[in-house]
Amino acid sequence: MRAMQVTALGQPLELRDIDTPSPQPGEVLIRVHTCGLNFGDTLIVKGTYQEKPALPATIGMEMCGTIEALGDGVAHLSVGQRVAAYAGFGGLGEYAALPADICVPIPDAMTEIDAAAFLVAYGTSHVALDYKAHLKPGERLLVLGASGGVGLTAVELGKLMGAEVIACARGADKLKIAAKAGADHLLDSETCDLKADVKALGGADVVYDPVGGDLFDAALRACNPEARLLPLGFASGTVPQIAANYLLVKNLSVLGFYWGGYTRVNPRVLTDSFAILFDWYAEGKLKPHVSHVLRLAQANEGLDLLRTRKATGKVVIQVDV
Repeated sequence: MRAMQVTALGQPLELRDIDTPSPQPGEVLIRVHTCGLNFGDTLIVKGTYQEKPALPATIGMEMCGTIEALGDGVAHLSVGQRVAAYAGFGGLGEYAALPADICVPIPDAMTEIDAAAFLVAYGTSHVALDYKAHLKPGERLLVLGASGGVGLTAVELGKLMGAEVIACARGADKLKIAAKAGADHLLDSETCDLKADVKALGGADVVYDPVGGDLFDAALRACNPEARLLPLGFASGTVPQIAANYLLVKNLSVLGFYWGGYTRVNPRVLTDSFAILFDWYAEGKLKPHVSHVLRLAQANEGLDLLRTRKATGKVVIQVDV
């Protein structure tokens, strides 16, 4: 089988021929159709992600495929079934052997492109806003990086959950995409005074931040009393340092959030979230935004789109063409 692999940190992926895996007990073998790229994939290539695989490694955190074979003990899935999975690794290969309990059957109406763009982006935002921040109808949600893979879904889900959504992104074109996803207010991160402009809109009750850096600092100071802040990534390259006295004075809560960690500590949080999200998709309430669909050999181009912030929504690799 063909796979795009990290063979040396900081270097482009290599297209290699490797052995097709066999499913072990409790696993399924899937023929991968599509793989959604994530910013975390770029960090794995650099060696700065929180999980560091042994090299050579096939990256690709989320994928959609058809089950080809079942390992011993797998009874709740069947050969020929289409599934999506967040596996952390393996999506940029033609086949993957995955634990059966992380494979989620996808709705008949869901395309394989949408499935590869769905789990991480929508799952992250839904668990963050619902399970962690307890976003309520009528609250004001500030989304930083609002045109990116997770940010755009936070705009869409925040609006669906009844919030007033402030979208902050770089440039008019990206803000148009956030507006289409349902944002009520648009702020250009290149030109706005985030603290002043958010305060002028009434302040933020929940802050969703995959960016970090100076934008987090400004958003912190634009929060209403008892606001909740969700730092879930640092695309700016700068991890904010938070003054505890500021949290004290305004009764703020900063909620650390690593969505992938729930696969180990409490997977029920994810499966319950997926059930809701798939229902909303089937009802036509959610529509993934995919800016680029590329072939397997173009995976390096896809990662560059994420690094340079030229993508909006998701970049999906079509593995089986």
